[in-house]
Amino acid sequence: MAKVSTNSKKIKELLSRNVEQMMVAKHLQSRLLSGDRLRVKLGIDPTGPQLHLGRAVPLWKLRDFQELGHQVVLIIGDFTALVGDPSDKLAKRPMLTPEQIKTNLKQYQKQLGLILDLDKVEWRYNSEWLSAMTFIEVAKLAESFTVQQMLARRNFKDRYSKGVEISLREFLYPLMQGYDSAAVRSDVEIGGTDQLFNLEAGRIIQAIYKQPSQDIMMFGMMEGTDGRKMSTTWGNVINLLDSPSDIFGKVMSLRDNLIIKYFYLATRESAANIKAIEKDLQHGGNPRNSKVKLARAVVSLYHGSAAAAKAASEFDLVHQQKQPPSRLPQFKLISTKPVAAANLLLQAGLAASKGDARRLISQGGVKVDGNKLIDPRGLITPRRGSVIQVGNRRFVKLM
Repeated sequence: MAKVSTNSKKIKELLSRNVEQMMVAKHLQSRLLSGDRLRVKLGIDPTGPQLHLGRAVPLWKLRDFQELGHQVVLIIGDFTALVGDPSDKLAKRPMLTPEQIKTNLKQYQKQLGLILDLDKVEWRYNSEWLSAMTFIEVAKLAESFTVQQMLARRNFKDRYSKGVEISLREFLYPLMQGYDSAAVRSDVEIGGTDQLFNLEAGRIIQAIYKQPSQDIMMFGMMEGTDGRKMSTTWGNVINLLDSPSDIFGKVMSLRDNLIIKYFYLATRESAANIKAIEKDLQHGGNPRNSKVKLARAVVSLYHGSAAAAKAASEFDLVHQQKQPPSRLPQFKLISTKPVAAANLLLQAGLAASKGDARRLISQGGVKVDGNKLIDPRGLITPRRGSVIQVGNRRFVKLM
């Protein structure tokens, strides 16, 4: 069994960095300092195939617990994903099929391995116990919660006041997540602030089963590339498996007021270095320079420093020197006869549909060999060796 570290400096950082709320802070601190080996739980529902930087925040906190010698218990919510977490949702979430969940799980270990020492993770799937529960057991759990408590949740309250449908199925989700804590005898559960009700449910249900109630650690939400909460549904995400150039470009597109927050949430940069960067910005420093440091730090974390340096060089080539990247995806032309610009864009995989292609051209977002296209219905004569550019980051070379 790994030895537990009681290093007060590391414990202080563990309890403070990116932590927005705790329950019960003093109790958790005393247990960490005492040398008790804690079981630290995080549940992940495989609702999509990729993990993004927002979902990585609690994973890095798990890594901190690991490095102190505590036992990480990672619950893959293959059963809860069937039901769907209503937290922070403005409408009823559709139920996933077992096939969708299986597909989404395929690359999870690879992504989780970018952050966690997987050899030291206790893997659990909550279908193990939830699928075996009887109806009377579910009723017993439900007895501990009231309809008034459920409707007091912000998202349920908002939906109820607007007459938006709320399914009874959604009321069951916190019961299931809470039961997970009892099933694995969790000492600590971590999650986002949007998970408060579900995390508290774990404390309540553990008490039903005569277990000590888990402590809770919560983190604030990370904004996405458009300033809203990072969400796969909204497409404003930076995924862990995005290419180095995509991650770099997306970070560079962030709003300036998110630079410092991203340094804390998305990197392992020391607090002292981040404060120095913040001080520089407050005294008139160029936000672009700080953003380049941020982008390199994020790319390095998941792809290594060499990939970060290359992504920075490519970004400079495209955005400062106005040149295409050194290596481009290629599209083999079937014919060099004149073709509608929108059709060529669609064929080259640079647009989702003809309508999307026309919109991109109409908005001035498409260039061929550096020349902006204007008429989406106009004909162009494709040339082998030409470069089509869509926006700032998508390029294709015609061959």
